[in-house]
Amino acid sequence: MGGLSETLQAVQRFVESGGNVLYGVMILLLFMWTLIFERIFYYNFRHPKVRRQVIETWNARADTSSWYAKQIRAGMVSKVHMDLTNGLLMIRTLVALCPLMGLLGTVTGMIEVFDVLALTGSGNARAMAAGVSKATIPTMAGMVAALSGMFFMYRLETYAKRETERIDDSLVQH
Repeated sequence: MGGLSETLQAVQRFVESGGNVLYGVMILLLFMWTLIFERIFYYNFRHPKVRRQVIETWNARADTSSWYAKQIRAGMVSKVHMDLTNGLLMIRTLVALCPLMGLLGTVTGMIEVFDVLALTGSGNARAMAAGVSKATIPTMAGMVAALSGMFFMYRLETYAKRETERIDDSLVQH
């Protein structure tokens, strides 16, 4: 149990040295990863059933070559595409917000540095260290958070595009 306690204390010290903006970065990161895990779950467990159902529904149709049938096919492919891309725009937005939240930490940290300069009237490095820390740590945390989401965002978007094309190719005229 000591290991968990030490870990929590280290996280607490990190947040204290980085300032309150780190809580915002952590909330964005938690929300982003919740959405990423939801998409991974959907792609691995729900989508194969949806794909199979759409293909079976299309193959059960007697008419697959009329204009009306082509519109139904386009609607089916569009519905699958919408289901596959659901939430990806929000993930992309959260990836973009993480560095901006880090920059907010930079601004608040620099304001603290300038406050110390105004109060002490000198360039006391020890007094400014906390402000500099609060200026750099949130920026780093925001960039790391964004980088952790970018790779998975790209993978999820690529999978959605590939699966949409796969469904489109599977719904053939007969």
